[in-house]
Amino acid sequence: MNAIDVMEVAREAVIVMLKVSSPVLILALFVGLTISLFQALTQMQEMTLTFVPKALVIFASLLVFVPYMLGVLIAFTQSLMDRIVVLG
Repeated sequence: MNAIDVMEVAREAVIVMLKVSSPVLILALFVGLTISLFQALTQMQEMTLTFVPKALVIFASLLVFVPYMLGVLIAFTQSLMDRIVVLG
């Protein structure tokens, strides 16, 4: 395995990490922005107000997106194992 192969695997790993984490992070971002906008409009400056809705949305999004995440991770693992077999 040369440096080009290592860089290719590292690039694919970063792309897989982005694919797996982005749905949950984007939803958490939108919930946080919505709550921050609500706090700014109502001038309610409660610091703990963002934690419960974010936690609920993250938990619900994990339940929804787990099949997609597992599919992406399984495909990446299978391609990685195929590379190992070809090299071995």
